[in-house]
Amino acid sequence: MVKLLFHNKPYRSYHKIKIMKASNPCTAHLKNKFLKIQLPGLITSQNIYYQLSPEKLINQSVERREGVLSDNGALVINTGKFTGRSPKDRFIVEDALTAGIINWNEFNQPIAAKYFDILFEKVIKYLSKRDLWIRDCFVCARKEFRLAVRVINENPCCNLFSYNMFLRPEKKDLKTIHVDWHLIQAPHFFADAGTDGVPHKNFVLINFSKKIILIGGTQYTGEIKKAVFTILNYLLPLKRNILTMHCAANVGKQGDTAIFFGLSGTGKTTLSTDPARMLLGDDEHGWDGDSLFNFEGGCYAKVINLDRNKEPCIYKAIRFGAMAENVNFIKGSKAIDFNCAKITENTRASYPTHYIDNALMPAVAKAPANIFFLTADAFGVLPPISRLTTEQAIYYFLSGYTAKVAGTETGITAPKPTFSACFGAPFIPLRPTIYSWMLSHKLKETGAKVWLVNTGWYGGMYGEGKRMPLAYTRAMIIAALTGKLNNIPCVIQPVFNLSTPASCPGVPPELLNPKAMWQNKSEWLKTSCTLARYFKENFKKYAGSVSKEILLAGPQNEAYYVEE
Repeated sequence: MVKLLFHNKPYRSYHKIKIMKASNPCTAHLKNKFLKIQLPGLITSQNIYYQLSPEKLINQSVERREGVLSDNGALVINTGKFTGRSPKDRFIVEDALTAGIINWNEFNQPIAAKYFDILFEKVIKYLSKRDLWIRDCFVCARKEFRLAVRVINENPCCNLFSYNMFLRPEKKDLKTIHVDWHLIQAPHFFADAGTDGVPHKNFVLINFSKKIILIGGTQYTGEIKKAVFTILNYLLPLKRNILTMHCAANVGKQGDTAIFFGLSGTGKTTLSTDPARMLLGDDEHGWDGDSLFNFEGGCYAKVINLDRNKEPCIYKAIRFGAMAENVNFIKGSKAIDFNCAKITENTRASYPTHYIDNALMPAVAKAPANIFFLTADAFGVLPPISRLTTEQAIYYFLSGYTAKVAGTETGITAPKPTFSACFGAPFIPLRPTIYSWMLSHKLKETGAKVWLVNTGWYGGMYGEGKRMPLAYTRAMIIAALTGKLNNIPCVIQPVFNLSTPASCPGVPPELLNPKAMWQNKSEWLKTSCTLARYFKENFKKYAGSVSKEILLAGPQNEAYYVEE
């Protein structure tokens, strides 16, 4: 009998769990085989499926009509009402451990411990009457920093997501695994806003004292991975002095590492998944001393307008074992229509990292030599690539800029700037300046080059200008990675004071100068100054916590505006 240990004393309760090999628990028992497994609370469900293979999870999902198979073998599901995260419905329990440490804001909202306990008891009672899928998994590819997370789902498709996205233990690991955290997801349980201390039926609660993540009322699987990312963004900087980062990473043939920061829609996954370089991961990494390591065991790629010719690695990865969310089929077939946004623009696919042919396993590499900040500038005024000083790097890291375009959200009729600290404000529970200080220290220590890359528009704002061709962006990144930009003279761009290479192999030289691409130079200057003011207004909140050099590293020249 295998004993799986769990250290959360307040919810100590052991259960014998039958191991199932199919979805019918009445006929599929493996006789005389049990696990002695400890679960939080008083879960009394008799039908618990532990550590099932992807094949079994997919079969169960299809049998239960949670999803269907596409012609390439991927499981296709619809996540229901929520097709994206709901960051304003996420709460952190405020107690003696967190009260003076968490950066309380619109994303890190406090909730009293009593409400967590109320919802916890309700969820446990709810789950005790349902079939459950349990998976033990790891996060952090560096074994000395590894955490064990036990995920409890009420749907096999969500358990498949956990299999795809987290590190998968070997059988020998399960004999001695010590669970550090529990994540309990009950998408069909709904809170009572009148009694449960949360404003809506859906919720994500994180309790650092009890080491439990509680998710209810939403089946959007991205809530699972980002909740775990949030706890790592708290624990690793404080306990291990590790810089945690919302970034993708890959490694060249010479062992050189590059990382890619960027918000949704900026090209982070696309640009990091390069056939010529080994993929470390597409979203979450830690930087410790001279090494970089992935937190996850899978990728969660945005697949709207996925093109097999432009993004062959991602396209090939969406096969049996992968799971696609909220996509549609081409009429009359089971072929996924990646160009269709009928359900949502935020169509996604999860798959294990090793589904990418050139993935680096284990996902541990050297400290980065090049760092790319990706932004989709819908104002059309930022250069396509700029080399940043250390002070500029910290300024743009804290700014975390991209832009939303007309039509992406109700009420947006013109480009709207979006600033997300450290390119991941919804997931960072500590003050942003803590992460920026760590980055500054590592830049000075390693000499890594930092580049600001505009994957957005040129020659005019969104609706007037054009989107930067992916081929040119790739050419600029390759030139930066191979050192071909190191000795090219640079031009200082007005307003933003960015240093832009005068030429780049494979890129038309006029494209490197944003002002030259606008027909109306006066409008370019006016628009540049408008965006500069947005930057300065956003950065006011850091005025008392960063150096004067960093404050002056951003745009300073809105007074430069004159009619030409």
